[in-house]
Parts: sequence; C-alpha cells; structure tokens
Amino acid sequence: MKPWIKRSLMAFTGVTLAVGGLAACGTRHHERGPMSPEKIAEVRGKVVERITSKLDLNAEQQQKLNVLADKVQAQRTALIGQTPNPRAEFSALVAGDKFDRARALNLLDEKTRVVQVSSPDVINAMADFYDSLNPTQQAEVRERMGQRKGWFGRG
Repeated sequence: MKPWIKRSLMAFTGVTLAVGGLAACGTRHHERGPMSPEKIAEVRGKVVERITSKLDLNAEQQQKLNVLADKVQAQRTALIGQTPNPRAEFSALVAGDKFDRARALNLLDEKTRVVQVSSPDVINAMADFYDSLNPTQQAEVRERMGQRKGWFGRG
C-alpha cells in the first residue's frame, strides 16, 4: 500500500477514534448522559443519508458506507464499554486529593486494546468504501476531509 494511503487511513482512524471518544463523553442535545440507542440510530441515519446525497452514491457504494458506519459504531460502543456514564468514569480520576494514576493507566490500556482490536475492521471498511468510489467522488472525499466544516457544514 502506498505511504500516503496508509497515512490517510491512519489519520482517518485517529479522527474516528477521537470523535468516537468525544461522542462517548458528551452529547449534542439537551439531555444529560449518553445518547440512547434510538438517538444513535437517528444520527447514524442522518450521517449516511448526508454522505450518500453529497457523493451521489449508487446502491453498492451505499452498502459499503453502511458497513463502514456499522464498524465505526461497533468501535464507538466498544470504546464506551459497559460504563453507563463515561463522564463519571473520567471524573473519578480527579475525585480524590490525588490524581488516580493507576486507574487512568488502566483506562488507557482498556481503550488501547479496543482500538488495536477494532481498528483493522474500520480501516478495511473505509478502504472498501473509498476504493468503490469513482475518481470524482474520491476527490470530493479528499476535499471535504481537508475542510474545517467537513460533511456537516452549511452549504
């Protein structure tokens, strides 16, 4: 695989993990706590719909996008883990007089294992989706990834 493709895929994986981690700790709505499975499905549907319309995907490409969305969602779910409130888990690190280094390292090890196990599936799904795009669609993906507004900006 060409070095720039590897770097791009690793960058995408890093961004996916960062977004997934942030999404695990917060929400963009007025409720408190993590998003419900219904809300997650709604947001996922909007994301897939938006990307499908922006790239004018055919049925095969849309199916590969859905596989990618499933893999990213599975990784996000694994990153959150069984904790009902990921924020509380992080807040517990600073709950006492001293920062809980052992607990922080344990949390880091746990999340790193999830990333190591699930990232190859996410990368393969991203590669399958990207490789299914025509050159014009690939150029649109590269352009959108380079913009600050990304897929969800106005315009």
